[in-house]
Amino acid sequence: MDTSTAARSTRWRRSLPPVSVIVAILIAAVFIVVAFFGDLIAPLDPDLQNLLMGATAPSADHLLGTDHLGRDVFSRVIVATGPALAGPFVVALTTVVLGASLGLIAGFRGGRIDTIISRAADLIWSLPGLLVAIVVIGVIQGGIWLTVVVVAFLSIPNAIRQTRSATLSQAGLPYVAAATTLGLSNARVMFRHVLPNVRATVLATGMLDFVNAILIFAALAFLRIGVVPGESNWGLMLAEGQSLIWTNPAVIVAPALAIVAVAASITIIGDWAYDRASAEGER
Repeated sequence: MDTSTAARSTRWRRSLPPVSVIVAILIAAVFIVVAFFGDLIAPLDPDLQNLLMGATAPSADHLLGTDHLGRDVFSRVIVATGPALAGPFVVALTTVVLGASLGLIAGFRGGRIDTIISRAADLIWSLPGLLVAIVVIGVIQGGIWLTVVVVAFLSIPNAIRQTRSATLSQAGLPYVAAATTLGLSNARVMFRHVLPNVRATVLATGMLDFVNAILIFAALAFLRIGVVPGESNWGLMLAEGQSLIWTNPAVIVAPALAIVAVAASITIIGDWAYDRASAEGER
């Protein structure tokens, strides 16, 4: 093996993610597949009740047993994956698009625009987010889309603050002055030149908001807020399964592990992606 081949081989090995990240990617991929095809994967109807059977321990017919209404726990956990990820994904996408855009504008333009955007973000950020969500969604009696709107509204300030801070560190650099001198519009400078250099922050913020939204959605569902009674939902399963902890612990353990697995895998992937994007930005 010549020197150039050895060097390429070394670079290729270094570019590979760590084992922990590979495992996290595989776990996340499994959940994504289940989210899209949960209805096809579920072995039984998650809403089919058998009151005569009631709560039972895991068996060959029911891999994770049944709940108090005789519904198959394994099927319910699978079918609940889609809604558990869809809502938080929309929240994360909204916060990245709106929050990052506003933070970019505030950090680049400065002046009165920065003051208005920053003060509004600080005001919303100071609110007790979970309490506000509980009150608003509980009073209006809204479903998943109201939950998405409320959680996104409460999450946007973090994206604004993080992106603004990263943009301020870029705004005074020579390449920005050079682009402005060439007569490029502010929008072009911001979105074509500054944004690529703050993408690590935007990416990390989006991943963090995704994880936070998953936990908030589960917490609200646990409190029976923003959900339809009886639907397949991880948080709601935790609430309904409290009385079954000794009869069939899987009713609680399965959705709890699903929440932890998704949150942990996305966090690990987000940290790795941030470090990688930051390293590429420094080159």
